[in-house]
Amino acid sequence: MEQAEKETTLDHHGQDEELTPEDQMSAYTEAVKSGLYAKRSGLVGKYDNVRRYWEDEVTRIFLRPHLSKLIDRCRANMYRLRILDLGCGGADGYELLAGIRQRDADLRTTEVTMITDEILGLYKGVDLNEDLLDQARQIYGDNPKLSFEVGDFTKPLDCIRESKPFDLYFTSFGTFSHHNDDETAVQLLCDIASHVEDYCVVVCDWLGRWSYEWQDLWTNNLADLRNMDYVVSYIYDEEERELRRDSLEHLLLRVMSRQEADAIIKEASRRAGVEIRPLNFFDRSVITGRHMDTREYNRHAQPMRMAVNSLHETNIRTDLSSLTFNYVPKPGFDFINDYYEHLQMCWNTLVEHAAHLLTVFDEEKREFDPELEPVPASYPPALRDMMERLRLIVRGTGWLGYGLPRENIIEPQLGYALRYLVCNLQRGQGCGHGLVSVLEISKNGTSS
Repeated sequence: MEQAEKETTLDHHGQDEELTPEDQMSAYTEAVKSGLYAKRSGLVGKYDNVRRYWEDEVTRIFLRPHLSKLIDRCRANMYRLRILDLGCGGADGYELLAGIRQRDADLRTTEVTMITDEILGLYKGVDLNEDLLDQARQIYGDNPKLSFEVGDFTKPLDCIRESKPFDLYFTSFGTFSHHNDDETAVQLLCDIASHVEDYCVVVCDWLGRWSYEWQDLWTNNLADLRNMDYVVSYIYDEEERELRRDSLEHLLLRVMSRQEADAIIKEASRRAGVEIRPLNFFDRSVITGRHMDTREYNRHAQPMRMAVNSLHETNIRTDLSSLTFNYVPKPGFDFINDYYEHLQMCWNTLVEHAAHLLTVFDEEKREFDPELEPVPASYPPALRDMMERLRLIVRGTGWLGYGLPRENIIEPQLGYALRYLVCNLQRGQGCGHGLVSVLEISKNGTSS
C-alpha cells in the first residue's frame, strides 16, 4: 500500500527517486509564488480592461497619425527611430507605443505594428523609481535596443545633454503632472528644443483639471488649485480602502487645463527661440478614470469604470443599466457643464439603444421584431454611426448561440462604440483623467 502511494521517477543522475504526493505539491507552491498562477481579472487592478482597451487604445488612436509621419520621416532620411520615455515606470510607455497599429491594415495582414524591429533604433526609459526600473529590466533587459536609467525629469537630465537627439520625447499616464512647478515644465521643453537637431515630436500627458472624477476641486480661479493631493486608493476595494485610510500613498500632481498648457508651451517656445507647435490636444479617460469608482473627490461620481470593465470581461453579462451616466452639474461652470451634459445624453442614448436591440431581436427569425425605427438625423454623426453599427452587430451575431454572443461579442462592441463616441465628442480641454498634448519642434520650419 505504501508503495502504491508513491511514484517513481529518475533524478538528474538517472537514479530512482521516490516522490510522495506531498513532495510533488512543492511544484505547485513554486508556481504560485512565481505569480504565474495568479487569477487575473480585467475587472480590477492596474491593467484592468479600461486600462487596456480604453486608456491605452485612446492614446494610440490619437498618436497614430503623428507616429506614422515621424516614421515616414525617418525612412526618408535613412535613419532609425529614437525614443526617450520620461517617467517610463515599468516600461508601460514602451508597451503603449509598441502596440500602435497600422490604421488601414486589412484582414489578410499579419504584421500590423508600426514600430517594428527594423525601424526602431533605440528606446530609452528614464524614471526615478529603482523598483519600477528593475521591473522594466526584468521584462526587456535582453533587448539591446531598450535601455533604462535613473533620472528625475523635473530637473536637468544628463540623457538629454549627453546623448544624440531623439525623434520622440514621450510621457504617459499623467507623468508630466510631476512638474508641480510650471517653471520646470517650461525648462524641460526648452532643453528638448535645444537638444533636437532638426525635428521631433513631444508628448506631454497631464492630469486633466476638469475631470468629473474630482469635480469637488474645480475652481474658476486657476491659481487657487495648481496641484492636487492625489491619493492612490483605487488599488483596494471600498472596505479595505477605508481600513488603510491612514496609510494610503499620496502624490502631489499638477492638474492642467488647455489654457494653462498653452501658456507653458508658449513660454517655452519664447525662451528657446524655437517654435514649439501644438499638433493636437485630447482628453483621455473621460468619465472612466479610476477615481470615478472611489468617489474620493466627487461625492456624485458613479462606478463607471467597473461598469465598462464588465463590458470587456469574457463570459460576464453586464447589467446595462449600470452604464447609465447621471451627470450632476456644478454651478458656475457653464462651459464644462454643457460639454458633460451633451456627452451624458449621447452616452445614455447609445446604451439604451443597445438594451432595446437586445430586447427586440428575435433569435429564431434572426431579425428585429418589431422592425426598428430609423436613427434620428438630428443626432451627432458619431452617435448615429455607432447606433447603426450596433444594429449590424446584433443582427449579425445575436443568433449564434455558441460562445455567448452577448457577453463575448455584443457587449465588447458596445464598449468600443462608447469609446468611439467619447473620442469623437471630447474637446481636449482637460475634461478627462488625462489631458494629452502632442507637440512638434521643427528648426527648419517644415512640419512632419
